[in-house]
Amino acid sequence: MNHPFDFKIRFADTKSLRQVAFKIRYGVYCTELGWEPENELEMETDVYDDYAFHCLLEHRRTGAFAGCIRLVIPPVNHPNFQLPFEKNCLHSARPEIIDSTTLKRGSFGEISRLAVLASFRRRKKEDHTPFIINNIDPKNFYSEDERRNFPNIAMGLYLAGLSLASMCNHVGLFVMMEPRLNRRLTRFGLPFKQAGDKTDYHGRRAMFYLEKEGFSSHLTEELKDLYIIIHSDLCQQISLSPYTNLVDR
Repeated sequence: MNHPFDFKIRFADTKSLRQVAFKIRYGVYCTELGWEPENELEMETDVYDDYAFHCLLEHRRTGAFAGCIRLVIPPVNHPNFQLPFEKNCLHSARPEIIDSTTLKRGSFGEISRLAVLASFRRRKKEDHTPFIINNIDPKNFYSEDERRNFPNIAMGLYLAGLSLASMCNHVGLFVMMEPRLNRRLTRFGLPFKQAGDKTDYHGRRAMFYLEKEGFSSHLTEELKDLYIIIHSDLCQQISLSPYTNLVDR
């Protein structure tokens, strides 16, 4: 019997796995979109990677990696270390919605650098989009049955980020995204609140915040089942990983 999710979330707890994520990001953010400069190593990295947890999306049958995501967490012992939105977009914040400066460092994070390779995305009308909430169009070496039954892989990555935040006992998390993407996520049961005005950050984006109570309790039935699978898989991987203890972070 086929697994209900054709992809597996992999916790990137080794240098080699994290480098796979960096190469995926390079392919999307540098080569494809031109949002970041190209480099000889062909890996896209930044200072936030040092205090982030990374996940990969792996196709179960072929072992091919399709995408990546990270959860950046401001270290408790380094209050001057910022999250990406704090450095780039804090001027647009709406403190009456949520004021990140009042939250305890280490008690919240930011989902960022979600990237899905072009071979796993529908390219028509999506030439300048790092990911989509839509159907995917994988390469020909995937069977017709697989193509028909592929769930939304970007949502799988989002759910991985939520699972990490839940395991970290976070009070909430931030993400920079287009308001139209937020409307789609809301329909899937992720009630993000717009916590900032739209600003020019790789397109017109705004800061959004999701409280802990919304990590999984409002998901549609299908996505809740998928969240349970992803959360269970990550819990098992992390329990066996020497990399870190998320709960104690």
